[in-house]
Amino acid sequence: MAVTADPPRIAALVLAAGQSRRMGTNKLLIDLDDRPMIACVLDAVLASRAAPVLVVTGHQNATLRTALASRDVAFVTNPNFTQGLSSSLRAGIAALPGGIDGVVVCLGDMPAVDAAIIDALIAAFDPTNGAEIIAPSHGGQRGNPVLWGRRFFAALMQISGDQGGKPLLAAHPQSCRLVAVDRPGVLLDLDTPEALARYRDETTRQDR
Repeated sequence: MAVTADPPRIAALVLAAGQSRRMGTNKLLIDLDDRPMIACVLDAVLASRAAPVLVVTGHQNATLRTALASRDVAFVTNPNFTQGLSSSLRAGIAALPGGIDGVVVCLGDMPAVDAAIIDALIAAFDPTNGAEIIAPSHGGQRGNPVLWGRRFFAALMQISGDQGGKPLLAAHPQSCRLVAVDRPGVLLDLDTPEALARYRDETTRQDR
């Protein structure tokens, strides 16, 4: 009888420590569909196959944790959040439990990414065949979130400044696989008032 390999253990990091300078207020606490934006993102992650789920907080740490208190997540504090996105990535990677095969890095301002998209990334993850970095694409453009295999954890810890794993994506194209999705939400981050207004307008039209 053939032995069935155990499915990979894929965790999720939700990065929610930023100061939202371009929005002018903490965008993650803005209400969307009767929930804070960060709750919309987190509920999609929790509905996916990714586990455990870690949320990295920094700016307005206590307020964010209160908004998410009823959800089954682990919180990670990033005391260096003013140093940019990479500091939250480092804090989250460092807090991952042992035995994790990969991690989906999710941005807290992308509420249009749903559980099905995250599960599609997990399904495409196959380190034995070189598929160790999985990203969604729409209309030929690479988007977020991105799933990183364990082999890249140490390199992610070395990134600095206000950026995520983009330099690694460029350096390791042979390890990257794109999963085409039919929704543009993988390209949409709500980091300005104008982007938020367009998102609300589009959502309203779809609900009619």
